[in-house]
Amino acid sequence: MAQQGENAAMPLDTERVGLKGYLSFFLTIIFFSGVFSGSEGWWRVFDFTVLNGSFGHITNGLDKAALTFRGTGGAGAKDGFLFALELAPSVILSLGIIAITDGLGGLRAAQQLMTPVLKPLLGIPGICSLALIANLQNTDAAAGMTKELAQEGEITERDKVIFAAYQTSGSAIITNYFSSGVAVFAFLGTSVIVPLAVILVFKFIGANLLRLWISLEERRTPTQGATS
Repeated sequence: MAQQGENAAMPLDTERVGLKGYLSFFLTIIFFSGVFSGSEGWWRVFDFTVLNGSFGHITNGLDKAALTFRGTGGAGAKDGFLFALELAPSVILSLGIIAITDGLGGLRAAQQLMTPVLKPLLGIPGICSLALIANLQNTDAAAGMTKELAQEGEITERDKVIFAAYQTSGSAIITNYFSSGVAVFAFLGTSVIVPLAVILVFKFIGANLLRLWISLEERRTPTQGATS
């Protein structure tokens, strides 16, 4: 199965990518990177988080407390359904953007430009680069993009597992760090950027530890490694 996934990705390496493909790739990186998230001008619409928006609030008539549509104190399957419903817009939007990027040749550009970078760093193909960038800002978007790549046969099962290890460690690092982490910024004994850099470095370390473990297991059981 892994061999089929690798063969499916081969045509992307040999297919010619035009200027439109490279341009769409770089614009998509900017879109998912959060560069314009703090801007005040009209160009804020080129940021994923801004375009994804947020649900409105319902004001409690008694104490004027603002609640989301999920309310408070929910539990069980019903609350789980509303939580899943809350994730749907970001996943749908991200997959739509990726579909447009793919149609313009952006994924082929990502494969050619980023494979020489991501192969040594994580052992995964460059076509994962957009999901990797998206993971810095939105957990669900990156997960949906990775699932799409796996279903299309662009990445192998091995690639998916290693990439999942990268994503689940410090997921949505930029969004969470600058929203929740802002409460402790005043007490940090170092620059604000240092903890962020440490988290990012250990995302790569964690993924490579799993990569090393998989390689050792494949050497120990070569038959299973070849067919997985």
